[in-house]
Amino acid sequence: MNLIIDQGNTVAKISLYAGDKEVLFRKTENPALSASIDELMSEHRFEKAIYSSVAADDDRIVDLLKKNIPLVIQPDDKTPLPVKVAYKTPETLGKDRLAGVVGACYLHPGKDILVVDAGTAVTFDFIDAQGVYHGGNIAPGLQMRFKALHEFTSKLPQVTPEGELPMIGYSTETAVRSGVVNGLIYEIDGYIRDLRKKYPDLFVFLTGGDTFFLAAKLKNSIFADTKLLIKGLNRILNYNADL
Repeated sequence: MNLIIDQGNTVAKISLYAGDKEVLFRKTENPALSASIDELMSEHRFEKAIYSSVAADDDRIVDLLKKNIPLVIQPDDKTPLPVKVAYKTPETLGKDRLAGVVGACYLHPGKDILVVDAGTAVTFDFIDAQGVYHGGNIAPGLQMRFKALHEFTSKLPQVTPEGELPMIGYSTETAVRSGVVNGLIYEIDGYIRDLRKKYPDLFVFLTGGDTFFLAAKLKNSIFADTKLLIKGLNRILNYNADL
């Protein structure tokens, strides 16, 4: 059994895999992560684990895993991967970005793929049909854009994504909401449109916390998968176990 841990800024995702099949998935607040792992280890026997954190790894989590599981992977720029990385500064590359493209390439091998991860930040990552990861771009996420408009201006209110979304805002609230949401939609659609000029058969994955909010609003065809990073981490774990 594989234990997959994807720790974000505030919430951790935990998944149990038997080979390539997910058998359990849960989310937990970061302060409760150790307790959740303890509970799972009392109920299941794990042969392998992978622990990925967007921040520095928690040493307590690492110690807990290594004391109880034979093989524990903490992915970094030296971890062997089933894709080739052409990024010029791999030591600065986010583990979540790599996990996303590994998962995408595993699900659709032999395709030119754009992975859009709409979370705290929005990342755009491209891997070609030969399995070469070229890089991508990073932009503020949906909530960050709303928060920035409120905190860095003196009069603009804090607006939420939910509500009326006219093409042209008719009040300050709708102007902010339409500017942020429509702006991000145009941004994503623009990347897809321009990349498809060079890669006509481009396959697009959308993942991250704002996946379902954005998916229905995009003009271009996409494949929504909120567990893409988890699938990529499981693929990295299995790949290293087979070396």
